Amino acid sequence: MPLPPAAPRKRIHTRKIEIHGFQREDDLWEIEAHLTDVKSYDFPNRFRGTIRAGEPIHDMSLRITLDDSGVIQEAQAVSEATPFAICPEAAAAYERLKGLRIAAGWGRQLKERIGGTKGCTHLSTLLKEVATVAFQTIFPIRERERASEPATKKKPALLNTCHAFASDSDVVRERWPDFYTGS
Repeated sequence: MPLPPAAPRKRIHTRKIEIHGFQREDDLWEIEAHLTDVKSYDFPNRFRGTIRAGEPIHDMSLRITLDDSGVIQEAQAVSEATPFAICPEAAAAYERLKGLRIAAGWGRQLKERIGGTKGCTHLSTLLKEVATVAFQTIFPIRERERASEPATKKKPALLNTCHAFASDSDVVRERWPDFYTGS
């Protein structure tokens, strides 16, 4: 069901985020994210002069390379358009992600390595979604491969991570009946 009709309005700002997950030929995984921010009007900028309507204020990309367990093997970031000359310097900080594992504590680890003035707010904004896309990329492929292995009674990693995967939900009753706790 779509949102109800909006009140009369005019668009001022648009942020686009696009994230892709890839399986590499060497069995590593890459997650590539791109963010753009644009305004619907021209405005002055000390660094770039006039930024025209539709021209990106921010145009930034991030790529992380992961192994099967979600450990970052490599991280790269670039800032192609920014509102300040100094902004692109922050991209180098994302190399500090190498060695981190996308798992519980991810947000805390990010703050330690690239939080505050160490990183870029906009590139860091991408990382929560990058983690989700990494999971969505790796998990289904590995789950299919595990389906051909002998059954185990291991607790599913998704159990109790959202409304649909609550241990008392119909989804869990159907997918993982051994872990269903409903009546």
